[in-house]
Amino acid sequence: MATPLTASPHLRPFDLLLVVVYLAGITLFGLRFRQRGERSMRSYFLADRHLPWWAIALSIVAAETSTLTIISVPGLAFTGDFGFLQLALGYLLGRIVICIVFLPRYFRGELLTAYQLIGQRFGPRLHRATALLFLVMRAAAEGVRVFAVAIVVGVAIGTGDVASIAILSALTLLYTFEGGMAAVIWTDVAQMILYGLGSLVALATVCHKIPGGWGGLVVGAAAAHKLTMLHFSWSLAETYTFQAGIIGGCFLTMASHGTDQLMVQRLLAAKSLRDSGTALLVSGAVIFFQFTLFLLIGAGLWVHYGQTGGAAGLSADRIFPVFIVREMPEGIAGLTIAAILAAAMSNLSAALNSLASSSMVDFYLPSHPDTVEKRRNRLSRAMTVGWAVVLFALAMLSRRGGHVVEVGLSIASVLWGAMLGVFLLGTLSRRAGERGTMLGMVAGVAVNLMLWLQPHAWEFRLAGHAMIFPKIAWTWWVLIGSLVTCAVGYGASLVFPDLHERSD
Repeated sequence: MATPLTASPHLRPFDLLLVVVYLAGITLFGLRFRQRGERSMRSYFLADRHLPWWAIALSIVAAETSTLTIISVPGLAFTGDFGFLQLALGYLLGRIVICIVFLPRYFRGELLTAYQLIGQRFGPRLHRATALLFLVMRAAAEGVRVFAVAIVVGVAIGTGDVASIAILSALTLLYTFEGGMAAVIWTDVAQMILYGLGSLVALATVCHKIPGGWGGLVVGAAAAHKLTMLHFSWSLAETYTFQAGIIGGCFLTMASHGTDQLMVQRLLAAKSLRDSGTALLVSGAVIFFQFTLFLLIGAGLWVHYGQTGGAAGLSADRIFPVFIVREMPEGIAGLTIAAILAAAMSNLSAALNSLASSSMVDFYLPSHPDTVEKRRNRLSRAMTVGWAVVLFALAMLSRRGGHVVEVGLSIASVLWGAMLGVFLLGTLSRRAGERGTMLGMVAGVAVNLMLWLQPHAWEFRLAGHAMIFPKIAWTWWVLIGSLVTCAVGYGASLVFPDLHERSD
């Protein structure tokens, strides 16, 4: 009979030793890329554009896969089905659009951030506004992701939230501070391989626990409709439908990988436009396989605990970590926990580097263009430390209910819509101007904030008549925000022709 999940689980001594060895090892590995002598800010943030496409592809996957993905996506299958994979189909389509629309423009000049492109097209005010939008969005979403670390570490070794997050943050900061983008990319590669193998081992262990093994998992999950992937519905209130996945997922990826400095910085680090596009498309295929793997684990856990009992009393986000600690063989449990922490560290290092690069390039340098290279490099590292402190504080404020993967994506989606709308106006329209596009951006953010703050259907009265607006799932928010931004921004530029004239 399975050990009750409500019991207090902690890693066994040997497993804990493996986790400690991993944390020390990956930190030392990252420190191998520390910068020696005077190197440029371009080297610190883009690794001199000497990175192979396959390393960038794996780094994109690692940055896209945080701890909250690994622990929460299995929870989605445990409580639901494979509907989340519909988003992954949209992710593939979105990557193709990015390769056609955005990447060629990013490689026309020596850009360090995505928002320099907006500055070239519209002017300095919108440049700073989009960069600020990124800083706010990325910091808020990353706070949720960093907090997800506390779930795993707390389950594994019993530490509190503050200690759990502090340990991971300090170690990640160390090699990110010293090695810059080169350390981020190569530690991402190592960590992605580790958590990929760890997830495969976890699935094998789940199958071993189920009578009939893999066949028993498939039969049991299929009987409960856990393997159902496609849901055809035009209801905007349903989160995982085919339409929301293809359309909403496409726009979500266009925003996250085409306008978010966290991803764009990796694409800019490629040797060429061709390498950058290859890395992005390959990462999409890997992500689809990875999500399928995580969902299979969740379905397997449902079959296992449906037969043995013991899953009562835990949130879906804690079931997988607790299973690892309580039921996986000694040694394997430690390696799997280390794999989950690997995803956390790779995502945190990516966030620190991208937040620091945007702060430096988009805000500090425009007003201090004569700063010497030595001071630029020193300030870049100082900003990395500053953002580590900010993310730690935000993680403490991110403790709330729900699947953490959905919380993180919904927070980001609030601002991604307006961001994508600005980039689409800048790349597809010559009539849109800086001030008009800023009006559109404000409108897009306002609409998405309203959707986020109003989780249920709401009533609006106009001239004594009641109008009922249904709840809209977060998977549609980026599309809605970008459409509002484009419509208002373009319309304002047409109604007020002087608004599309760039002011110096």
